[in-house]
Amino acid sequence: MTHPAHRLREETAYIAYHFHWAYEDILTLPHEERRAWVREIARINSTRAGGR
Repeated sequence: MTHPAHRLREETAYIAYHFHWAYEDILTLPHEERRAWVREIARINSTRAGGR
């Protein structure tokens, strides 16, 4: 099973926007590691939005 192209673009854009990582570097990450970084960015954003 492959990862849908639109989801890969969303994840890549999200990580690149927040961490300023190169597109090629993000694409070389294994799927689960890329998803872990997406979750971590979301956690950071949530924490910052809550003022903690």
